[in-house]
Amino acid sequence: MPQVWQAADSLRWIHWCGVAVGTVIFPDLAASDVRLTNARGIFDTMMAEYALGYMLLEVKEFHHSLALPAQRKWVTGMTRKLAGTRATIVGVGSIGREIARTLRANGVAVRGVGRGARTDDPDFGDVAGPDGVLGAVEDADWVIGILPLTPDTVGYFGPRFFAAMKPEARFMNLGRGRSVDEPALIACLQEGRLAGAMLDVFEEEPLSPENPLWSAPNILISPHMSSYLVGHEKAMADQFLDNLAHFKAGRPLENLIDKTLGFAAA
Repeated sequence: MPQVWQAADSLRWIHWCGVAVGTVIFPDLAASDVRLTNARGIFDTMMAEYALGYMLLEVKEFHHSLALPAQRKWVTGMTRKLAGTRATIVGVGSIGREIARTLRANGVAVRGVGRGARTDDPDFGDVAGPDGVLGAVEDADWVIGILPLTPDTVGYFGPRFFAAMKPEARFMNLGRGRSVDEPALIACLQEGRLAGAMLDVFEEEPLSPENPLWSAPNILISPHMSSYLVGHEKAMADQFLDNLAHFKAGRPLENLIDKTLGFAAA
């Protein structure tokens, strides 16, 4: 788009059929009156189920059971309850909110981390601001990253963040790969300072066979598929057509992006 921008003298609206808009925004667009919307909401339930699935995998020891057919051994063991555990969700947008609702429905105590602190959030209850993030993760059994990619979130999950988590906790990232300091996470896993991790997004995609993440202990690598939804094309088309009706009628657009922040702020 930057190459053809000057020719788009009557452009009024761009709709992006995805959630992350970092690759779409460039200086001329950011400074213009052209509105930008995205596909926020399409993938919320899918990603919440993905987060729940990983948590159930761990507490119900499905790793153990999945290995038994190849071993042809009957080896039983104890499992744990998901209900009663604690989760901190870093990122309180629509995906984070759906994760919070899904986890609360399964008995998980949830708190959030957002741009401002508050105590009366309908989905999270307590939301910590930037200054309270380390305290918000220190007693969590699960820490789930769902941050957008902005200059402030690059390397957000780094050594100080992981050091604040308890050794029994597990870290999950469904947001943006560059928000994680991957060498710092690998070191934590190798040294036993975290119980495990699940990553669905990465700084390098696809991961090369030589990437050290493959050999990190207690890690589940998911190839950026937590949002892959069968039938998403129709859902996206319906969402766009609804917004087109708003546009033609002069009504406010849904999922309007704040181009200075890089995400839908409302």
